[in-house]
Amino acid sequence: MSILVTRPAPQGEELVRRLCARGLVAWNFPLIEFMPGRELPMLSARLAALNTDDLVFALSRHAVEFAHAQLQRQGASWPCAPRYFAIGRSTALALHTVSGYDIRYPQDREISEVLLQLPELQNVAGRRALVLRGNGGRELLGETLTARGADVIFCECYQRSAKHYDGAEEAMRWHARGVTTLVVTSGEMLQQLWSLIPQWYREHWLLRCRLLVVSERLAYLARDLGWQDIQVADNADNDALLRALQ
Repeated sequence: MSILVTRPAPQGEELVRRLCARGLVAWNFPLIEFMPGRELPMLSARLAALNTDDLVFALSRHAVEFAHAQLQRQGASWPCAPRYFAIGRSTALALHTVSGYDIRYPQDREISEVLLQLPELQNVAGRRALVLRGNGGRELLGETLTARGADVIFCECYQRSAKHYDGAEEAMRWHARGVTTLVVTSGEMLQQLWSLIPQWYREHWLLRCRLLVVSERLAYLARDLGWQDIQVADNADNDALLRALQ
């Protein structure tokens, strides 16, 4: 089994190192890269405006990393007034590490639907909710919190941008290296990978690979695109991906 990991740096590189350390053949092929978000300069003011029991949501480790770097540049810190939430365990750990505060997160899957089931989020009417995220992405969290009466404010902390490759050249490379398993962690990257690979290689190689994704939503998208051998990891962090690949 040869594994192609499309997760961006540094998580993609880390997963490949861990796979290789276990004797597996793995390659890193990041499909996106990250840059500072357009609303990052406004982060400090938006955090400072929050009151006791207002809410802060971190939707990825990248959001935490870019946000914390911005606060450090401005000589600011994470305020103690709001209550902090994260989309999953790894994001919660990253936010706890930089802030020192208790971070609530869902114990099951790292998706908005499960996060929204937390008891603390059932009665949020009249509270402000600051959502730290990247550009684009799903709107379910914001829409649901708004429907529950919260005043939702978004802060684009980073931007995802596609890395550019020669699709035919990359298809030949990975086909020749015997890649039979693909790791894809977002719908954006899944669609990008499908579009990048020319039709012949798509039909005779890409769609015949085993595909490891991180949610049922991605699995449905993959089936629509033509994959049949699809596995859903327990979670989106590297520990869960490693368990699934072993």
